[in-house]
Amino acid sequence: MPQSPIRKLAPLAVAAKARGVKVYHLNIGQPDLPTPQEGLDALMHVGRKTLEYSPSQGIQSYREKLVGYYDKFNIKLDTEDIIVTTGGSEAVQLAFLATLNPGDEIIVPEPAYANYKAFAMTAGAIVKPIHTSIDEGFALPKVEEFEKLIGERTRGILICNPNNPTGYLYSPEEMEQIRQIVKKHDLYLYSDEVYREFAYTGKPYVSACHLEGIEQNVIMIDSVSKRYSECGIRIGAMITKNEEVRKGVMKFCQARLSPPLIGQLIAEASIDASREYCEGCFNEYLERRNCLVEGLNDIPGVYSPVPTGAFYTVARLPVDDCEKFCAWCLTDFNYEGETVMMAPAAGFYFTPGEGRNEVRIAYVLKKEDLKRALVVLKKAIEAYNNLK
Repeated sequence: MPQSPIRKLAPLAVAAKARGVKVYHLNIGQPDLPTPQEGLDALMHVGRKTLEYSPSQGIQSYREKLVGYYDKFNIKLDTEDIIVTTGGSEAVQLAFLATLNPGDEIIVPEPAYANYKAFAMTAGAIVKPIHTSIDEGFALPKVEEFEKLIGERTRGILICNPNNPTGYLYSPEEMEQIRQIVKKHDLYLYSDEVYREFAYTGKPYVSACHLEGIEQNVIMIDSVSKRYSECGIRIGAMITKNEEVRKGVMKFCQARLSPPLIGQLIAEASIDASREYCEGCFNEYLERRNCLVEGLNDIPGVYSPVPTGAFYTVARLPVDDCEKFCAWCLTDFNYEGETVMMAPAAGFYFTPGEGRNEVRIAYVLKKEDLKRALVVLKKAIEAYNNLK
């Protein structure tokens, strides 16, 4: 089971703080924006005398409100299509367990969210990575590259759109390409869409649920963690029109009894968050993106493409090994009592040796802190390279 590239440096950050060093956390996608007041009010005023189990598939009223939420994105669902899960992570894991046998293969564009590999391993499945390049902005490879990886054990394609860790948003043309591959080979399309609220291109957002002719193949993954800054309530959803898949997933859901009751109450209330709240979060992340990417590309030798979604970027640094560099920043470096914590991008690649000079950076700090973190990062790169 692979170690999380996001969290494995955490003990070094704790030690740095114990020495009095301020750490700018650019390593983890923990939003710092406020949770909707509607959700906080629901938490503070739980109108129940007993905190009971919820149904294994989730509370009916919450799923009904989710139908309305998805309708705003032209995603047409019934409540039966939605199974509430303990975070988006459980949704991925249960989808894999219900659809993949040991030895089955799924194709995943890399770099990718590292825990996908762990979830596949839990199901006994094998991840077959398809490479995307920072020099091409992490655009999707051509159909021919997918065809090279498709064999008799291939069961599905997994995408994250907008993407974690790259921030890339798949274009309508790329989504059509995926649709054709899925239809031709009768594959599952697992589509992680937890960042849909943060798409910056101005082009139409294309969900896997919009793709015609593969409705029975699509399994969408969702979560309230990012759009409402509610990572801690652990509420996600697995969504599919495929009844057989839902029946398989429900066996696992019944075994784990129920998703979190309090979390569902908060998530249900948060759907009523105002338009101003949603627009405010979007605009703040957009400004942070511009601030971060401009600052990164001003540092000599650093390159970051402009992410078109989510709140991450993968940047190339002029160092020999980002795993060593990120650890060194926490153990041996500080500039005026401050340092930075980033996630080495090698942990987001499934191909050994890839991403050694890249890091994932989450822009979940206010702009003033991002600007200061960029100053510290520049000083760290200079100091590290002067050690040789």
